[in-house]
Amino acid sequence: MLNSVYPVRALLLAIFLLMAGSGFLSTLLAVRLEVAGASAGVIGLVATAYFGGLMLGSMRVERVIARIGHIRAFAAFVTVYSASSLTYAILDNPGVWTMLRFIDGFAMAGVFVCLESWLNQQASPQNRSGVLAFYMIALYSGQAAGQFLLNLGDSAPDLPFMVSAILLSIALLPVLLTRMEQPRIDAVAPFSLKRLYKVSPLGIIGTLITGAMLGAFYALGAVYIQRIGMGLSEVALFTSCVIAGGVALQYPLGILSDRFDRRLVVIACFLAAALICLPIALADLGATWTIGLGSLFGGFAFALYPLCVAHSNDHLSEEERIGASSGLVLTYSAGAVAGPLIGSAGMGAFGPAGLFAVIGGLALIGGLFGIGRTFARAAVPADDQQAFQSLPRTTPMAAVLEAETPIQDDH
Repeated sequence: MLNSVYPVRALLLAIFLLMAGSGFLSTLLAVRLEVAGASAGVIGLVATAYFGGLMLGSMRVERVIARIGHIRAFAAFVTVYSASSLTYAILDNPGVWTMLRFIDGFAMAGVFVCLESWLNQQASPQNRSGVLAFYMIALYSGQAAGQFLLNLGDSAPDLPFMVSAILLSIALLPVLLTRMEQPRIDAVAPFSLKRLYKVSPLGIIGTLITGAMLGAFYALGAVYIQRIGMGLSEVALFTSCVIAGGVALQYPLGILSDRFDRRLVVIACFLAAALICLPIALADLGATWTIGLGSLFGGFAFALYPLCVAHSNDHLSEEERIGASSGLVLTYSAGAVAGPLIGSAGMGAFGPAGLFAVIGGLALIGGLFGIGRTFARAAVPADDQQAFQSLPRTTPMAAVLEAETPIQDDH
């Protein structure tokens, strides 16, 4: 498998550095707004702007990349993000930060499209699964490691923004110095939502709810930890452990879903997430239990998106999967746009407990919807299910990398 990584090592290093430099910014901004006395609604609005920019960028940046090329486009998007990171330290204003987060989301969409289309070109049918697996490792390990940069703000409030800009700037080097041929972007046309729902109701509703759950968590998880009396180091550890838990359980749950009715695994993940949210919301657990349960929550919640995509693909022909997966990425993004607003409303109404009460309620709705679907349609036989593949929730371009991975027979 290491042989599959060597040709794309520059791209994997770039995504690790990018996520280390940018993945903690949403947490950092939420912490700073909370300290400044901003309401949960304002914090949620700032977070929603990022997901809105990511969603719009996913649909628009391909034109920019096609016009100026991957390397120059990548450099432009990363430069904008780096400049934005420094601007947060200069202009401490929620309105300005909302605008900057929208720009960040749009720029990050461009980065993802550049890197994922490049990875797609470099991957072959024989090593595509390995490339995708290492891409996921680089992405989530960078995001998890970056959370600990929050602690730099204890001694110098502006230092985390500066380190973010430095890491983003360094991430340019592996791509600017590469000798790899620039890829051609093939347009990915997503299914209409109506058709996607008809093909797989649980796939699209599950993806939408998952987006709302994780959008709310990314926006307000740090605020929850602070409002229950924990410090910045606990915020960093909690967020990092949730991400790490999400990585750890994806493959075991995916393998389980290959062997049984995948819907039952989706339902179990939704109900498990709902059950875990209950004590986090209602009990005074202390740091150890809160972080431990957060890791379990991440394990089940992060697995839901690839499980819903795999379930949808079980009902599709191979040539339909790219369009469907692309549509599901955008559906997830739509949920992520709504999630911070729903979560902030919950916190505004019920205090800190409102965040995980809302996330748990969304998970319960997803589980109940899944139970209803088991009575509406017969299960796909386990031998006919597509093999589970863990995949990122980034842009429709990731659907190309995932959907062209050869199907393996594990039965």
